[in-house]
Amino acid sequence: MIKKIILCLTAILVTGGIFMCIFGNCGWDKTFKKSDKVIVKKVHFKNRYGITLAGDLYSPKNKTEDKFPAIAVSGPFGAVKEQASGLYAQKMAENGYIALAFDPSFTGESKGQPRNVASPDINTEDFSAAVDFLSNQPNVDPDKIGIIGICGFGGMGLNAAAMDTRIKATVTSTMYDMSRVNAYGYFDATDENARYELKENLNKQRSEDFKNNKYAKAAGLPDKLTGEEPQFVQDYYGYYKTKRGYHKRSINSASGWNMTSSLSFINMPILTFSNEIRNAVLMIHGENAHSRYFSEDAFKKLKGDNKELFIVKGANHVDLYDNLEKIPFDKITEFFNKYLKNN
Repeated sequence: MIKKIILCLTAILVTGGIFMCIFGNCGWDKTFKKSDKVIVKKVHFKNRYGITLAGDLYSPKNKTEDKFPAIAVSGPFGAVKEQASGLYAQKMAENGYIALAFDPSFTGESKGQPRNVASPDINTEDFSAAVDFLSNQPNVDPDKIGIIGICGFGGMGLNAAAMDTRIKATVTSTMYDMSRVNAYGYFDATDENARYELKENLNKQRSEDFKNNKYAKAAGLPDKLTGEEPQFVQDYYGYYKTKRGYHKRSINSASGWNMTSSLSFINMPILTFSNEIRNAVLMIHGENAHSRYFSEDAFKKLKGDNKELFIVKGANHVDLYDNLEKIPFDKITEFFNKYLKNN
């Protein structure tokens, strides 16, 4: 009798699982709806520092090309590939590209110790490692690879494009310059004395971290809003802390960066050689985004008629994470078609 009950329960679980796989998103762990026009698989690859990165590789379904153009996507800063970068990758795969959404070193499903730390050098390298991976795929044309960087990884992506000539086309979306905001604060409000005080506090924290054998966390987003927060904090909360964009592996959703992560960004500015990028760049930002000045100022350094700054009317910073009515995917696709597919 017990054996019959077990068999019966097993049958219910199996058939229930089949039902969910057919009529639901079986095993789908993303914050956006799964497309029936793409195939997704987990991949792993190493960067130049030996850190294993995890990615989701999106491929167009029912396409027979021998070689596809490809795009690597990462960001926002503190997010994971199951959030905005996966959405961007999926949309580009729908439009005929092999697209890789990956978790940066030390975050998400990627390796690297300690956890929840960022680096202007290593995170720039992560984009080049993604290009390494894509350029060695049998169905990818290694001469037709681009990247998309979102938020803080917009800055990293642009930094990578200044160094890696294999990146033929770069899109930044709602870009942050993480070196600038860490060293100078929002709207460059941090002066030398305030920056020195910040460095004193962070270096004191380093000693404490060593003594305690663990890394103290920086304050992340609040679990609840008081209504007194700046609008951009409320916007971040509306994405990371609600059903809209919450993911358990996202630093911004669930934990917090290591407090001392800021030190390397203060001392090592990115975008030093962005004026030397010869390949195409499209920078996208929201009209109402608090961070708009990052893209506008970075764009001023770029040279050549293959560079463009596109401002999305009525959009704030996080609208360009997942708002399909605001993200100009037609514009992005047209850009990549011009500089990857048709070149």
